[in-house]
Amino acid sequence: MTSIQRLRRRAFEIMDGAVPDKYSHFVEVFVALLVVANVVGIILESVPEIHEAFEAEFHAFDLFSVAVFSVEFVMRVWSYGEKYLRDQDGSAWKGRKEYLFSFYGIIDFVSTVPFYLQLILPGADLRVLRMFRLLRIFKLSRYNSAFDDMVAAVKAERDSFSSAVFLLFISCLLFSSLIYIIEGHKQPEVFPSIPAAMHWFVITIVSGWGNVDPITFVGTILVIFTQILSIALAAILTGVVSTAYTAQVERRQAMYEMEVRAVLADGVVTEEEQAQLKIMQAKLGMSDDQVQAIAEQIKEEKKLAETGNS
Repeated sequence: MTSIQRLRRRAFEIMDGAVPDKYSHFVEVFVALLVVANVVGIILESVPEIHEAFEAEFHAFDLFSVAVFSVEFVMRVWSYGEKYLRDQDGSAWKGRKEYLFSFYGIIDFVSTVPFYLQLILPGADLRVLRMFRLLRIFKLSRYNSAFDDMVAAVKAERDSFSSAVFLLFISCLLFSSLIYIIEGHKQPEVFPSIPAAMHWFVITIVSGWGNVDPITFVGTILVIFTQILSIALAAILTGVVSTAYTAQVERRQAMYEMEVRAVLADGVVTEEEQAQLKIMQAKLGMSDDQVQAIAEQIKEEKKLAETGNS
């Protein structure tokens, strides 16, 4: 292995957290703090008085942040060539392509590109693009498994979600048509068509009130049923998400427990196996307390097994 390859491998271990040492921890903490500072800065910059008083400071901080995030992006693209290089059919561009088209790769790119577009198109109004800097907050999810767990939970319960969405669509069509028929001739400026009534339904489902007071008695009853439906749908979706998220967390703990049992099967834990467990703990986002609880449970089971055999 050449010195360039060793350097690239080390850069990949640090940037990806493949080896949980002090250097990867420093990069993780530094990037996380910089992201938080950027979000706070963007929020404060939107206040005209603060922006005018500290415009130069905001600009300097943005330059520094873009420089750091650009270096981070380039380093990840370069170092991720090592991800599959040791595989039999692996190549440098396999890991790079995976990163570039991943969620985090797109976030890393989009969070810095507005600055460079301003340099290329200095006269253009890029205020909307500058708001893409707020997407930097998603960079924090790289260091926390909660976002990945939520996405995995939604995928696992996609059938339940699709059923809830289908129920919402049917309800929207039914209630919108009814409110148009009942209230349309009484309030033609509010319900001139079924699409306008569908707009009312969506607002009612989201906020609990569609900014419209019904005139007829039947319309009042229909609005009450719509509000009850919004509460029911919210309860259904909340229950689906909470159940799926809990199952995902339990699945994550079970995966780590299986790995620990495999390591302890021969009764000897090597340094390489300890490092592997540390990496898995970091990737699964498990706390030291959770790991300690699993280890104590396995030790207790071994003691009971030894006592039973004796």
